[in-house]
Formats: sequence, structure tokens, C-alpha cells
Amino acid sequence: MNIQRYGIIIAFFALCIIVTIIGEIQILRGKWDYNYFLSQGNMLIVLRQLSINGILAIGMTFVIITAGVDLSVGSVLALSSIVAARFATTNTGLSWTGTVDAIALPIIIALGIGTICGLINGTILSRFKLQPFIVTMGMLSAARGLTLLSTDGNPVSQLNENFRWIGKGHVMGIPVPVLILVFVFISAWILLNKTKFGRYVYAVGGNPKSARTSGINVNKIKILVYTLCGALAGIAGIILAARTGSAQTDAGNAYELDAIAAVVIGGTSMSGGTGSLVGTLFGILIIGVLSNALDLLGVTSYYQQILKGVLIVVAVLIDSSRKSSRD
Repeated sequence: MNIQRYGIIIAFFALCIIVTIIGEIQILRGKWDYNYFLSQGNMLIVLRQLSINGILAIGMTFVIITAGVDLSVGSVLALSSIVAARFATTNTGLSWTGTVDAIALPIIIALGIGTICGLINGTILSRFKLQPFIVTMGMLSAARGLTLLSTDGNPVSQLNENFRWIGKGHVMGIPVPVLILVFVFISAWILLNKTKFGRYVYAVGGNPKSARTSGINVNKIKILVYTLCGALAGIAGIILAARTGSAQTDAGNAYELDAIAAVVIGGTSMSGGTGSLVGTLFGILIIGVLSNALDLLGVTSYYQQILKGVLIVVAVLIDSSRKSSRD
């Protein structure tokens, strides 16, 4: 077995086994009545919670494979969420009463906003040869400012039930956000692994000069990649607003870090050219299971943030070690 290829999968199942054992120990010590971690209800909670960051991480995977990074996804999520929510609540007078319109219109608006923000990011950094870090940091600030400006800093609440179904509904017992994540993952996997566009994404990340020499429009690929990432941030914003029943101006804070963490932990190289969506998926699962287990054990969020930071650094060190061994 290729440990480098399957290491992330092994790590995930090892983590699940460890958490399960800890749960059994807690039962023996009389602190738990049963192993709640293994319950179907808890598994669905974990999947529902990680669906938003999962969708962001999928978009981030495309960006990082091209040797870029998008720090604006959290703010774009918030902007998409709060503007779309204004068309799904009676508080603003913009809500549509029809069931289809109440769902379709906010979705179209959120997707449009996310797509436009991503398009701006990709266009500026590719046309003017600027660093993705700088451009997307600018968008992070601008999108957050527009989020606050759009409602004078106030949240948008009392979203209609038709729209909230996106975040709280079930289909055959499976939460709708989980189904959306699965659909996005399958579509993105096909796009990255079975199309010419996917091959170009890897080529641009691996060696942009060689890609350009081979006739690949490097600027176009980068623009499309950042546009895709922005669109997925819009989808994530829809789910977050629908799940919580309101759109908050501070939504999405540090979500970009969670997305980057999942991608890096999943084995995608920050230097570009290598990575996989399957690895990202297991990176998302590891973060989700770990956070859930720490919550069940009563560990505060402060320690969780520290642990997440350690995981990122370790993943980057492993990636650096692999790159050095290849060189």
C-alpha cells in the first residue's frame, strides 16, 4: 500500500477508532450512558456541520492546485448570505411568496454575488500579475465592508420556511446540506479529473511557463478557478443562512482558514501542481470528527483552534518533506 497516497484515509479511520475507544472508556467511567459519537444522529450532525466548510474547501482545492490561495471566501460567503437573505424574509419587503421563487431567487442572487467576487479576484491577479494573497485579502476587506453596508450592520432574520428547508430539510432522512455537498463534490471531481479543464488546472499549478508554452491560456484558467471558488462560497452562504434562520454580518469569520486547513491536511501542495479532491474530503472529515469529539469531551474552542493550527503546520511540513524528497 502506498502510504503517501492512502495516509489521509488511514489517518481518518484511525481517528474514528481512537474517538470510539475514548467513548467506551467514558462509558466505563460512568460519564456517558452510551457512545453518542457512534450514534446515527451525531454522524448526521457532523456531516451537516462540515457541509459548509466542505463546499468552501472544494473550491479552495482548485485554487491551491494552481499555486494560489483565496483568503476572501469567508467574507464572500457572508456577503452572498446576507444579500440573498433579504429576498427570503418579510422584514425587508423583498421576499417572494411563491415556494419556487422563495428558494430560487435567493439562490440565484447568492450564486451571482459569489461568482462576481471570484471573477474580480481572478481577473485582477491574472491580468496585473499580482500575488493572490494580496488580491484576495483586498476582496476579504471589501466584501466584509459591503456586507455591513448592505444592512447597516444589522442581521437579517425571520427567513421564510421554504428557504430554510435548504439548511434544515431532509430527503429520505439525509440532511439537504449533506446532499448538496455530495453533489458539489461529485461534480467537482468529474471536472478536475475527467475534463480538459482539470488537466489544465494541474498544468498551470505545476509549471505555468510550460503550460503557457503548450498553448494553455494560463490567465483564463486562473480566472475560471477563482470564479468557481467564489461561486461555491455563494452556495455555502445560502446553506449557512438557511440553517441558522438568519444572516449575520460577522458570518464566515476565519472560514477561509478552515478551508485551507482541510485542503492542506488532505495532501494538496501549497506550491501547486498536486492534490486531490478525495484528499480534501478526508481532510474535511478529519477536522469535523476531531471538532465533534472535542466538543463531546468538553474541550473549549480555544484549544481546538490551537490543535487546528498545529495540524496545518504539520501538514505543510509533511508536504515540504515530500517535495524535498522528490527534488
